[in-house]
Amino acid sequence: MKDSKIKKEHAKQNIKLAVDNCIFTIKDGKLCVLLIKMKDKLQGHWALPGGLVNNNETLDSAAKRILKTQTSVSDVYLEQLYTFGDVKRDPFARVISTAYFALVPPKTNNIKTSAKYSDVRWIPVKKLPGLAYDHDKIAKYAKQRLADKISYTNAVWSLLPTKFTLTDLQKVYEIILGKVIDKRNFRKKILALDIIHPTSETKIKGAHRPAKLYEFSSTKPKIVEIV
Repeated sequence: MKDSKIKKEHAKQNIKLAVDNCIFTIKDGKLCVLLIKMKDKLQGHWALPGGLVNNNETLDSAAKRILKTQTSVSDVYLEQLYTFGDVKRDPFARVISTAYFALVPPKTNNIKTSAKYSDVRWIPVKKLPGLAYDHDKIAKYAKQRLADKISYTNAVWSLLPTKFTLTDLQKVYEIILGKVIDKRNFRKKILALDIIHPTSETKIKGAHRPAKLYEFSSTKPKIVEIV
C-alpha cells in the first residue's frame, strides 16, 4: 500500500532544476555583486543571473550559458556554492536551484543583458535591494563563503589586476572581511607565504614615493593561512 502511494506521488512529481550565479567584484572600493533586473511577473525586482537547466546540459554548462546570455560575462571560474530547495523559494513553480559563485577582476566591463531583462548592474553588497526568489539568502551565503575562502586560500588573486601594490592587496582583504588589518603584520605574513613576488615595476600615486608592484606567483588553488 505504501509503495503504491509513493509511486503515485512520483508520477505526479513536477520539480524543475535551476542554477543561480553570484558573481563578485570590487568596484570603487566596494564589494559588489552582479544583478539583473526582472520583467514580466517580477517586473522591477533585481535578481542574481539564473535560470532553468536544459535537458541536455550539465549544471556547470547551464551556469556558464545563463551567465553569458544574461550578463555577457564569460570565461570565469564558477564554483558550486550550495543547493537551495525550500518548497516556496519560487512563487510560480517548485524549483530547486544549485547556486554558483565566482570572483572577477574589477575591470570586467561591457556587461549587458538580453531583451528579456531591463537592466544589468554591479551593486554594492551593503546596498543590495530586496532580491527576487530567495536570492537574498543565496547572496548572504555566498558572501560568507567568500570571506572564508580568502582567509585560507590564494583565491583573492581573482579580484585584483595582474600587478598590484601591497596596499591594494590589503584593501581587498579589508573590504571583504569588513575590518581593518594591521599593516605591518599583514605585509610580514603575506610575503612569508611566498604566494606573491615583486616585479620590476612601480606605481606612483599622488605625492607619495613610488610603490613596488607585485604579482601572484601562481593562480592555481593553494591552501594558505592568510588571516
